[in-house]
Amino acid sequence: MDSWLRFSAQSQARERLFRATQYACTLLGYTLQKGGAADELRKTVSQLETHMSLTRKLLRLGNSVEALEAAKRAIHLSDSVLRLCLTISHLNKAMYFACDNVLWAGKTGLISKLDQHKWSQRSFRYYLFALILNLTRDVYEIRLLMESEARYRAAKSPPSPYPSTTLPVDPLSSSATPALPAMSVWLRRQLNLIVTVLYSNPPLLLDLLKNGCDIFIPLDRLGIYPTGPGFVGACGLASSVLSILTIVHPWLKLKP
Repeated sequence: MDSWLRFSAQSQARERLFRATQYACTLLGYTLQKGGAADELRKTVSQLETHMSLTRKLLRLGNSVEALEAAKRAIHLSDSVLRLCLTISHLNKAMYFACDNVLWAGKTGLISKLDQHKWSQRSFRYYLFALILNLTRDVYEIRLLMESEARYRAAKSPPSPYPSTTLPVDPLSSSATPALPAMSVWLRRQLNLIVTVLYSNPPLLLDLLKNGCDIFIPLDRLGIYPTGPGFVGACGLASSVLSILTIVHPWLKLKP
């Protein structure tokens, strides 16, 4: 109960709930269209999706300032890769929210004759850049943890009496065939390391899944990789649920 009260008290939490509802409507609308449902029902679902989108835009007013403050904090991180990825990501989020605020003003009539398509495309471009940087940060953290786990395993395992003398082999030559089993073993070890690292770091796993789902939304909206409303709705709903989990249980949020 305490977790739910803390959740409902946050504006970000309410925005996440509206986001989940919006993409659930997107997925439902696609399902109803494929199932040949009545036009009136599909129109009602579409209107609800539009209302959820406008409500989210209203709740995000002022988020640009928060993103700029987050960028100011990230610029002081000691790790240069994290500093670069997080600072630029937050700056892109700030621009995304700013464009989104302008778009909201245009949809509500506060700004007349606004080219809504242009501003929508502009906001999704900033959103896409932010997600690419977030995924880069996730991959970087996974790599660091894999290296740490590999060193830990090497320290625990007894040294081999037969030192490895294997040299790199040209994969295009016929002599590369004996190296294939060794490559298979190496790939299995890397996969095992990835699974171990993600299993022992739920915040990193959730952030990776959330960003992986989210990135299909701007890719579809910008026409870079069209996937359709059904897939977009499923990805948006999944990432929204994961975001809600990180708010209800703050220890699941990746830091910094």
